[in-house]
Amino acid sequence: MEPSREHPHVPGPSLWPVGLAVGVVALLVGLIVNWWISVAGAAIAIAFGFLWVRDIARERGLTKAGEVAPERRNGRGPSRRPAVAPPRTYGRSAFLELSTLGLGGVIGGLVSLPALGFMLLPAFLKQKNPAHDLGPLTDFPQGEFVVTTFVSNPPEGQVSRRTAFVRNNGLLGTEPSFTIISNHCAHLGCPVQPTTVVPKKSAQYKDVTLIPLPTPPSGYSCPCHGGAYDVEGNRIAGPPVRALDRYSFSIRNGHLYVGAPFSVSHVVGSGATARIYKYTLAFPGEHIDGIESWLYPIQPPH
Repeated sequence: MEPSREHPHVPGPSLWPVGLAVGVVALLVGLIVNWWISVAGAAIAIAFGFLWVRDIARERGLTKAGEVAPERRNGRGPSRRPAVAPPRTYGRSAFLELSTLGLGGVIGGLVSLPALGFMLLPAFLKQKNPAHDLGPLTDFPQGEFVVTTFVSNPPEGQVSRRTAFVRNNGLLGTEPSFTIISNHCAHLGCPVQPTTVVPKKSAQYKDVTLIPLPTPPSGYSCPCHGGAYDVEGNRIAGPPVRALDRYSFSIRNGHLYVGAPFSVSHVVGSGATARIYKYTLAFPGEHIDGIESWLYPIQPPH
């Protein structure tokens, strides 16, 4: 019995929609985990989306060219004019399918872009805090440490209060030199403490609290998980992955200004002549050098 010809052959299922879905998922996951995953997901989604649309166009005959009439050689050939092929028409289903895909993509972009903008842009806007006045240089005796707390961003209030260990290193050539070490542990961000007696007596300069340490600390310790650092902030024990972060500084009209923080892998030497291996500020627990740093290729502003 001859098979029925009423139903044309239906092509097998395509893998392109699956690849498109995988690319979209990778794009969304990468927004949280890592920017490189987002880039790879976007590339996969674009590639598989293009292949999917191309297959649909082929199935509907949108990529097939019409027949071309043969040319006559040297004016010879049949005298009659070749029959003109009727114009190719496309079914309603092909038009509706491609229109739906295009319109769905436009609607998806219009819906997604504002949400992604509100979600991502605030993390990249107005992140830099201005330099903060810690007080006159006379409040920082040479060779001594002063525990300093200050509000890094006054409009945010006390939530932006920071603590730093400040040491006046004296002069480096003709310029004053200071060491300003953050008290955020490089493991999980717990507040580290100087390994010396911290007196209760303090001084106040505007919104800055100054606590001079009569005895220099031998280092710093973290009460949360046992991280330990030497006096320059180098990790010497425990789970921290790098040295303590530091702050840049500037001298203006005889006052010490604390600037932007930065991360440090390690420090060689001490005081004004120390060699600091500095990097862009990273979150606690993140490696900034070596093979492990490849897991954190992009740092969001913070």
